[in-house]
Amino acid sequence: MNYKKNSLSLIGAVALGTGVMIGAGIFALLGQVAELSGNLFPLAFIAGAIISGFSAYGYIKMSNAFPSSGGIAMYLVKAYGKGTVAASGALLMAFSMIINESLVARTFGSYTLQLFNVGNNSVWVPILGVVLIVGAFLVNISGNNFIGKSSLVLAIIKVGGIAIFAIGALWAAGFSFQDAISLNNATTYATTDYLGALTLSILAYKGFTTITNSGGEIVNPKKNVGRAIIISLSICTVIYLLVAFAVSSNLTISEIVAAKDYSLAEASKPAFGQYGLWFTVGMYRNCSDHIWNYSQHLCRFKNDSNVIKNL
Repeated sequence: MNYKKNSLSLIGAVALGTGVMIGAGIFALLGQVAELSGNLFPLAFIAGAIISGFSAYGYIKMSNAFPSSGGIAMYLVKAYGKGTVAASGALLMAFSMIINESLVARTFGSYTLQLFNVGNNSVWVPILGVVLIVGAFLVNISGNNFIGKSSLVLAIIKVGGIAIFAIGALWAAGFSFQDAISLNNATTYATTDYLGALTLSILAYKGFTTITNSGGEIVNPKKNVGRAIIISLSICTVIYLLVAFAVSSNLTISEIVAAKDYSLAEASKPAFGQYGLWFTVGMYRNCSDHIWNYSQHLCRFKNDSNVIKNL
């Protein structure tokens, strides 16, 4: 796959990063974060946003100096030179993308099967995940212009749809901050559990690295990469908090944990009934963004023989 300069606009880059973050964080991780942190799980996403903001600052500075489709692979080479350390770090980042992608794909299968009252342990869960990935691959090979335009349209649909879900769920539950984050009779969790929740919440914001990996294709990258990252993180933080409060207002922690693979679908039932499940179609575009990000790392490895030699 070839990447061309100035083939991705600022709005397209924002749509790309936002789509990746919202898919992984909302659909796949919310239930797991709640399981580890209890009633405080909405605060875990705030803490994750703050930490991700510091990380994003470093990425912005590096991307301003070295705009490239290599992303983290390029930064590691600049920091440690062409060798084993840089190659190993780049490979670990690529492996994390594979793990994140498989998590999102499997969660898509879990959500979809709720439409047919099929159990989460069904063989159709991984089958649907594979179908999703194959479909996303077909979208990605169509090129940056198509990806940028489709990312924008589908990101608007996804963000708007999730915002409507969250607001509707909050209205149906008669939301109040006191009830949403109540420490009365709250279960005490181990410090390691809270750290685990924080780690997962940071993973929910990891998608902004997609933007830095596209630095070589973004129009005016020295300005727009940083802008795209800041805008994407801000949008996602607001969406995460809306959804977290919506879920916590409609479900108890035990109910969230019981439905952790499809907690948003469960929380949508009081306001939207069975129709709330249909918003899972937004997972498709999220998966597409993850594969694009991964393919750019492969492209970086292919074009840098010194990195490949030290793998």
